[in-house]
Amino acid sequence: MGSLLSSPKSKEEMEAALNKAKEIVFSAPVIVFSKTYCGYCKRVKDLFEQLGAAYKVVELDTESDGADIHSALVEWTGLRTVPNVFIGGKHIGGCDTVLKKHREQQLVPLLNDAGAIANNSAQL
Repeated sequence: MGSLLSSPKSKEEMEAALNKAKEIVFSAPVIVFSKTYCGYCKRVKDLFEQLGAAYKVVELDTESDGADIHSALVEWTGLRTVPNVFIGGKHIGGCDTVLKKHREQQLVPLLNDAGAIANNSAQL
């Protein structure tokens, strides 16, 4: 048996992190996996605020297992960067994708369908 200190994360640890990420994704209509210092994350969070969307933020740099969750998200979504956004349990993507969907007037309908916006008049 090898040393736990020198071995990479075990399959069980990665599976646990992935299960936690999936639990988080289905815990709210909108989830933003973020880092506190990330300007792109701030842009997405500010947009959701402007739209009056209910969303949950997971700041990966402040969570004790944030690095593990981030690694699990990379495996799950293929997206290495933050923000990593999910709406209605579906992976949307990062900042560019969210802003593009907003420009193309696809974001508010997604938020409405997910139950994240109570007022359908949010069309900023």
